[in-house]
Amino acid sequence: MTGLPREDVPAYRVWALPGIPEVRAGDDLVKVIASAAGAEGLPGLADGDVLLVTSKIVSKAEGRIVRAADREAAIDAEAVRVVARRGTLRIVENRQGLVMAAAGVDASNTEAGTVLLLPEDPDASARALRAGIEDALGVEVGVVITDTFGRPWRSGLTDVAIGAAGVRVLDDLRGGLDTHGNPLNVTTVATADELAAAGDLVKGKTAGLPVAVVRGLPHVVGDDGTGARALVRAPADDMFRLGTSEAVREAMTQRRTIREFTDDPVDPGAVRRAVAAAITAPAPHHTTPWRFVLLESESSRTRLLDAMRDAWISDLRGDGFSERSIAKRVRRGDVLRNAPYLVVPCLVMDGSHTYPDERRNAAEREMFVVAAGAAVQNFLVALAGERLGSAWVSSTMFCADVVRSVLDLPAGWSPMGAVAVGRASGAARERPARSASSFVEVR
Repeated sequence: MTGLPREDVPAYRVWALPGIPEVRAGDDLVKVIASAAGAEGLPGLADGDVLLVTSKIVSKAEGRIVRAADREAAIDAEAVRVVARRGTLRIVENRQGLVMAAAGVDASNTEAGTVLLLPEDPDASARALRAGIEDALGVEVGVVITDTFGRPWRSGLTDVAIGAAGVRVLDDLRGGLDTHGNPLNVTTVATADELAAAGDLVKGKTAGLPVAVVRGLPHVVGDDGTGARALVRAPADDMFRLGTSEAVREAMTQRRTIREFTDDPVDPGAVRRAVAAAITAPAPHHTTPWRFVLLESESSRTRLLDAMRDAWISDLRGDGFSERSIAKRVRRGDVLRNAPYLVVPCLVMDGSHTYPDERRNAAEREMFVVAAGAAVQNFLVALAGERLGSAWVSSTMFCADVVRSVLDLPAGWSPMGAVAVGRASGAARERPARSASSFVEVR
């Protein structure tokens, strides 16, 4: 008994290559890998084998180490498009066309003050390794350069192919039949990714084994010139390239008025990104009638809210409310006082038209107010996309002069309420079911 399956049973072997030293800029990876593969006790390399090489050692050999005190700046330089962001985590499309976290910029296993970038052209790197191994050892192998990816809708990480040479990276089964005779219309197998994941099982993330060998799958090896670039979905076929419809619907569905917040600080960058979304709102006459006052210090929030409370109490007393009734109404402002961050959106009428007819002037202002509301709606939805809760409270509109005075705002700025921002302290209430047809009239 050999412990191996019969020859007619599909099977393959995969093993890691021990003994690979720390790779430095300028090292000859072909010599390093050939030496490790020929070590005593290992089967060596043979025609039809596939080499699975971690991108990190390729990057090091190619000198893709750069000085960067700020990793974020290095990510900016490598990214061509931000696909998704949550806090400091960014999923981006990098210059190689790969959509991944942090553009593949790695600050681990490299000297302090440096970061490691992905190979400039992973497919070219794979071709060079394949040709070098053939010259050095006289064997025809496939080469897959791998990197670690997260995946949408799935927890955990796995290795995938970012470069390949001499490997059939995709196995297109479309047009064939399954075992029941049904036509296969969409099945294309990512063979190179499957190889990368198989190698990761023996390489591991912390074992210091950056290269693995797969044997027993010679049918995947050959002169395939497409490279791993073929695994990158074309923009026209990518249903989630922008994710606009899905993301907006999800953010709008998740948006709730939150009245109780945790003490967790709010990322000012997240608020500024929400402002960037807010100012895409439509506005009359090609104007920009929005301003957002960000109250980031506790002292500024307390100063404003105290002044607003005093003004509100004065107004309520003037209206004849009892002290008990006044206290009850004032408590409604606690949602602002308990929030760790406040934003006061303001309307400016710069660029508005003036007419001799007051009716038209009133309509002009209404147009600008509607534009301000559209901007605040964008702002609230964008905050929800950042996993921040919010509550839009109208109180600043009832004491505009006080708000302008405390915040030292221009006379022409009209506060359009205040937005409390923070992390929700608990699950939001379920929104009552609403049928869109109840809000529609067709003529």
